[in-house]
Amino acid sequence: MKCLIAGLGNIGPDYAGTRHNIGFMVLDHLAASRGLSFEPARYGDKAVFRHKGRIFHLLKPSTFMNRSGRPVLYWLNKEKIPLENLLVVTDDVALPLGLLRMRPKGGSGGHNGLTDIIDHLQSQAFARLRFGIGSDYPAGFQSQYVLGKWTGEELEVIEPKIEMAGEMVISFGLQGVAQTMNQYNRRQNPG
Repeated sequence: MKCLIAGLGNIGPDYAGTRHNIGFMVLDHLAASRGLSFEPARYGDKAVFRHKGRIFHLLKPSTFMNRSGRPVLYWLNKEKIPLENLLVVTDDVALPLGLLRMRPKGGSGGHNGLTDIIDHLQSQAFARLRFGIGSDYPAGFQSQYVLGKWTGEELEVIEPKIEMAGEMVISFGLQGVAQTMNQYNRRQNPG
């Protein structure tokens, strides 16, 4: 069985270490923990590994956040991966800092990366792992906040959660979305 794990973010050094790039950070951690590095591929950087009979395709789209749909659609089709085996890892300002929530489907919640994926797939029926980045910004400053760098205090909160997000990705590939939600969503506490 194959699954596609798409971590959302923006490419380039200007965006490294920003809140909006948490999807990239989760995939980077997962690849590094397996001694893998990402290789340039069509529409993004990819790493692939096997675990307990499952093949995990990790994708970091290179089309910038708001154009994430085409890379996801391309790799689903190229690898013949069914929609139920897609997991999108993304930031979420509606969740408290460090809170992780997996969902089997849903709308975009105003997230432009998810909106573009939904538009390209013509479906909302794909799993997503939402990583809370908090909403500690004044009205009208959401863009500056999500594109801002993590603070030292925030990194202390999110680093163990990045590890947990990696565990949730593996669980998704092995057990599916429902069991992963049951195992992880309930034991989550913000911070």
